[in-house]
Amino acid sequence: VKALHALGAAVIAVSRTNTDLVSLSEQCPGVEPVCVDLGDWEATERALGSLGPVDLLVNNAGVALLQPFLEVTKEACDTSFNVNLRAVIQVSQIVARGLIARGAPGSIVNISSQASQRAITNHSVYCSTKGAMDMLTKAMALELGPHKIRVNAVNPTVVMTLMGQANWSNPQKAKTMLDRIPLGKFAEVENVVDAILFLLSDRSGMTTGSTVPVDGGFLAT
Repeated sequence: VKALHALGAAVIAVSRTNTDLVSLSEQCPGVEPVCVDLGDWEATERALGSLGPVDLLVNNAGVALLQPFLEVTKEACDTSFNVNLRAVIQVSQIVARGLIARGAPGSIVNISSQASQRAITNHSVYCSTKGAMDMLTKAMALELGPHKIRVNAVNPTVVMTLMGQANWSNPQKAKTMLDRIPLGKFAEVENVVDAILFLLSDRSGMTTGSTVPVDGGFLAT
């Protein structure tokens, strides 16, 4: 949001946490905040159904509920798939229908993960949602391509957001992941943002249905 705002885009920011939206609006005057839980289909339809016109979409909302496989709960499955996958379908439908109605081209970027292609302990549900997102990205690209709407995914490694720092601050835990990354470091937020901006822009005009790793080489090992 901050990068797009800095580039002069008119940005609609969606979050379920109103305090984050208030803080964002103070940092980025002009950003339109929308507070809704994307895991709630009916509330999302009410909140986003009349927004627009929208030309570019970044599906960035996600949850990571970590449990050993034998302890995975129904609630973790439902919440994870509702937010990480179903919301991507719903919000993308809303935006794509608007683009098609206007006859306008567009670009959608889904934020996936290296966990879509590599199993990680205690991440069975999370890995499953991201694996499904990669295939959803390809299926969307196939069907929306004739309407000049491109759809791609970005697949980061651990990113040093507040959540990333909280989950990977243990040096011993971090070492097990870093040892598998040829560049020997986790991603910074800017690394992911740059990939997103490329895929949103006309500079990637011939790229659709792709999954772009921002992983320091993790998927190469």
